[in-house]
Amino acid sequence: MRIGTARALIRSAPPRESSCLNACYPVSRPSDRAALEGAIMRRAAVTTFMLALVLVITLPAQQALRRFGLDDFSRVARVADPQFAPDSKTVAVVISRPNLDENRYDPELTLVDVASSTTKVIVSGKLGLTFPRWAPDGQRIGFLANVGTGTAARLQVHVASAQGSSVKALTDAPLGVQQFAWSPDGKAIAYATADEPEKKAGFERFNDSFEVAINDNFLMTAAPTSTHIWTVPSSGGENRRLTSGAWSLPVTRPPGSPSSMIVWTPDGKSIAFARNASPRGGGGGGLQLVSVDDGAVTPLNNLNGTFPIYSPAGGNIAYMGGGGVSVAPISGGAGRNLTQAIDRGMARALWMPDGKSLIVGANDSVRVSLWQQPLEGAAVKLDLGDASPNSSFFVDMNISRTGAIAFAGSASSRPAELYYMASPTSQVKALTKVNAAIAELPLGRTEVIEWASDRFQANGMLTLPPDFSPSQKYPLVLLIHGGPRAASLLNFSAGAQLMAAKGWIVFQPNYRGSDNLGREFQGAIQGDAGAGPGRDVMAGIETIKSRGIVDEGRIAVSGWSYGGYMTVWMLGHYDIWKCGVAGAPVTDQLDQQTISDGARGGGANSPLLNEQAMQRVREQSPITYANKIKAPTLIMHNTGDYRVTINQAYKLFHALRDNNVETQFIAYPIYGHNATDPVRQRDVQRRWIGWIEKHFGPANAGGGGR
Repeated sequence: MRIGTARALIRSAPPRESSCLNACYPVSRPSDRAALEGAIMRRAAVTTFMLALVLVITLPAQQALRRFGLDDFSRVARVADPQFAPDSKTVAVVISRPNLDENRYDPELTLVDVASSTTKVIVSGKLGLTFPRWAPDGQRIGFLANVGTGTAARLQVHVASAQGSSVKALTDAPLGVQQFAWSPDGKAIAYATADEPEKKAGFERFNDSFEVAINDNFLMTAAPTSTHIWTVPSSGGENRRLTSGAWSLPVTRPPGSPSSMIVWTPDGKSIAFARNASPRGGGGGGLQLVSVDDGAVTPLNNLNGTFPIYSPAGGNIAYMGGGGVSVAPISGGAGRNLTQAIDRGMARALWMPDGKSLIVGANDSVRVSLWQQPLEGAAVKLDLGDASPNSSFFVDMNISRTGAIAFAGSASSRPAELYYMASPTSQVKALTKVNAAIAELPLGRTEVIEWASDRFQANGMLTLPPDFSPSQKYPLVLLIHGGPRAASLLNFSAGAQLMAAKGWIVFQPNYRGSDNLGREFQGAIQGDAGAGPGRDVMAGIETIKSRGIVDEGRIAVSGWSYGGYMTVWMLGHYDIWKCGVAGAPVTDQLDQQTISDGARGGGANSPLLNEQAMQRVREQSPITYANKIKAPTLIMHNTGDYRVTINQAYKLFHALRDNNVETQFIAYPIYGHNATDPVRQRDVQRRWIGWIEKHFGPANAGGGGR
């Protein structure tokens, strides 16, 4: 029964007030009155039954109309950085909820009891709260949070009791703290912070010139300063510098994942870290040790890599390097790659308590997978059910002293939650229900599709409308991931769900260059940035069309960053699009190679010196084919984007305008490659969806629709 019919029935029901008895039905005799009263009561009973029936039928219909929308997008909470307490009974995790009125994420440091799944917020109201780490005795917990307000706010190390009381800031680093680590005895904390710029005297204080290096981006207004290691007593006291020099630790920008970790040696006498030749990155350092007593820095067994981590017994050290996860004896000797046979780009490694194996993680076909990798022998993939750990080149997981595993993760139909495994062979269970209300909505179902393209077997995600019927045809929207070293997986995609809720099929293709299908597939993009990936995408579209579910008159292409590159490439090479949305698009490879933070030198093969190299750059730049674009195109970009410079969006905008192609260019006056605040994130999605909706037209136009 339709809602309109139900409402008509309700409106047609007679008045039920008792005063209506005489007014509506005049009677002359008591017997007539009794008969009439009985008839009215029977009719009222029937009416009541009908109304109840209407409500039973109507409520599911009303619920079916309630779909994932922008308000839901702005309610999805983040779950990050799980950390086991030393007793393994509790997990600390940061849960952050969007606050549109203040345009920020409000984080809460939450303790989750493993046995009961009960939660307790111990620290709130600390903006920027991130990176929780337990003291070795389990009585205190450290974290980073802002001190100061506005542009003066800086992340500093804080320590609180395990109950959340006595919160105290330990550091006052002028440029903020990037990461920290407790000493084994819990008496000290080591942290990494950038040096202050040189303070010049006299008139030179007005001289702000700086030398530009090969990989500086055009937005830089000062040379970066080196990041070094300091220590502070965990009870408070003097902050003491340990390292100095023109070299630098890899720079970490919280709340993003660390570029590498600092870690104490098991005896607490030294700190291991990765070293770069300069704050701009580059090699020249390898793994190092700094003595806590005198600050002397020495190479760590000539090992080259990042993320050093000592085995529990202290006999070995694992690190990211050598093409995967490598292990070397602390006593000396070369490292060996343990994960070569897995053939995936490793994104994390943590020791199991016995020191005989590690848990490693990486993008793997359709999800982020975890493996138990022994020091000798083959790796075993863990059964994570339908959960996929969060990973942005750093798997968000932790291992307890008992060998339990906790990770922040999601599934295609569930936003982020905290997950737990008692052991690598145990069943996964969710410890939180932070986003349960979102998961209960009628979301679109996501399935994996596979297809052949050239010599590869590619895959992608296909998200269907909540009321999908295989007998109907639907508009198709491509949502292409960036990177290109990344992948679309079976995790929760708010963007895909917003589109599916509009009645569109959403295709997220993994083209060559994606890091989920092995080294050969990932490396095949070298020298073939657009054409090969484009063929992969088109072959995937043909596979979907063969199912007879696509309204071929309404197909859109969209993406951000390298997804923006692929969007513009596809718009200029294939004339099948109703419209396109290009976010932070790489349009000119020459600009990308010379003025972004990915700038690099080319030597004799530089396109600025070599006409053949210049020709290759032109051939692989989407702007070269802008004269072939016909579909209406929305462009979005941050003015302060250091990764993909906004001038590339301006080039596309003017090319489309000059060619009389409908276009709109939306700029966000903020720094960074993506919006990090909830208001602008929402606006990006609103404009993205709105542009496609405008050009697709009504839901039932052209091909069956919904």
